[in-house]
Amino acid sequence: MFYREEIQIETTGHRDMHELTCRVEAIAERSGIKNGLVHVFNEGSTGVIGTIEYEPGLERDLPEMLDRLIPPSLDYGHERQWHDGNGHSHLQASLAGPETTIPLANGRLVLGAWQQVFHLEADIKPRTRRIIVTVLGG
Repeated sequence: MFYREEIQIETTGHRDMHELTCRVEAIAERSGIKNGLVHVFNEGSTGVIGTIEYEPGLERDLPEMLDRLIPPSLDYGHERQWHDGNGHSHLQASLAGPETTIPLANGRLVLGAWQQVFHLEADIKPRTRRIIVTVLGG
């Protein structure tokens, strides 16, 4: 059995993070599925989905780390091809990943005490993001 819903968020651009745990939990509950997996996926090539301790320090640290690893620059092949300023955005999102899968047990997400689901905007422009949540199981 599977159930699918979407979450829509508005971002302000590069480094904007959103905590999604409560919204994902609500979808899992509405699914009626008690045991299985919850898959959370960002539609688009410049958004990140993951889990983290969602607090102000890490909300700053994660995007800063990605900017150190893959800095904004005009030196990327994507920039030479498209000249749109977001070559680093695509690379950061590819490195961090557009999805996560969380176990579901007894109708509850199996997350650690300090673990929350987040979306990180890697693109340079504000975006309307479509997050697809699929619950699989029985």
